[in-house]
Amino acid sequence: MASPDPYDDPGAEQPFISHLVELRDRLLRMVVAILITFLVLFPFSNAIYSYVAAPLMAQLPEGTSMIATQVASPFLTPFKLALVAAVFLAMPYLLYQLWSFVAPGLYQHEKKLAIPLLISSIVLFYLGMAFAYYVVFPLVFAFFTSTAPEGVAVMTDISAYLDFVLTLFFAFGIAFEIPIATILLVAAGLTTPESLAGKRPYVIVGVFVVGMLLTPPDVISQTLLALPMWLLFELGIVFSRAFVHKPAEDDDEGEGPLGAAPAPNPGAGPAAGLVVGAEIAGGDPYDRERFRPLTPEEMEDELDAIEAAEAQSGRDPVAEKLRRVMDLRESDDQDGARRLLREVLNEGDEDQRRVARNILAQLDEP
Repeated sequence: MASPDPYDDPGAEQPFISHLVELRDRLLRMVVAILITFLVLFPFSNAIYSYVAAPLMAQLPEGTSMIATQVASPFLTPFKLALVAAVFLAMPYLLYQLWSFVAPGLYQHEKKLAIPLLISSIVLFYLGMAFAYYVVFPLVFAFFTSTAPEGVAVMTDISAYLDFVLTLFFAFGIAFEIPIATILLVAAGLTTPESLAGKRPYVIVGVFVVGMLLTPPDVISQTLLALPMWLLFELGIVFSRAFVHKPAEDDDEGEGPLGAAPAPNPGAGPAAGLVVGAEIAGGDPYDRERFRPLTPEEMEDELDAIEAAEAQSGRDPVAEKLRRVMDLRESDDQDGARRLLREVLNEGDEDQRRVARNILAQLDEP
């Protein structure tokens, strides 16, 4: 009878082809969702276009209307609007499929962060579109129609109008994602809330420049986009501060708000001199001034103790990963070893995390 393969465990990576097959299935579901939504909306495409055109129609001079300058525009323009509306309406399901594809590769603390950010990003995108339709469009179209030269009849082409409003919808929808982008930058360790607050003058200038580039050449629409972007940036700083100073209860499961591992018991095992106080994800994973690495003999003692505990309680998948790390080190696969060590830091007990941190320290030595 063949002995079980020690590398055949549930945590093993799936083959690359299986990822491609799953990605294909997810993409097909997304296309089907868009198609079904489009088929539902298409019979109402003219009514949808009338609703979208209402802010401009309300500002047109009496006796004027919108026009179609191309032969196929009366059909293709509502068709295009129905297709874009189908994508916008199906966005929650599309993002859910994307989330389902990447979620298995995320750690538990990353999943806890990603789910609320995903929901918030959808809500903020829709809020940006609603802000453009109900606040920006009436002001912008009133300004445009009132500045027409004498003798010029304002009769906008339906295709040009659709392209104009879709651009504004997209611009405001993306602009309202600023709090999400701010939290992600802080979560990734690329910046801090204090650093972002110190760059406030540059951000204010930058949002007005972005408003100038993304909106029509008028001061009203530029200001109406720049001011919400600035306010959302300030909101992102507030949320990122609350995120960084998350209560310590989140660390009970072996991971902090940014994936930080808790410090081990100073009196446990031969690695009593080890001090851990930094996040593994980004930054220095150990304190170099107070860190005392394990000697080879102490490392062997720790592994023997883990194996003895495993023999008493049954097979331990984390211990299997530590043994695989030793094999990967011998084969000079440091990237694979680091990946498994970070899994041990999230899944292992105190002794296993201590060994993983010491091996990471050895791998980082020049």
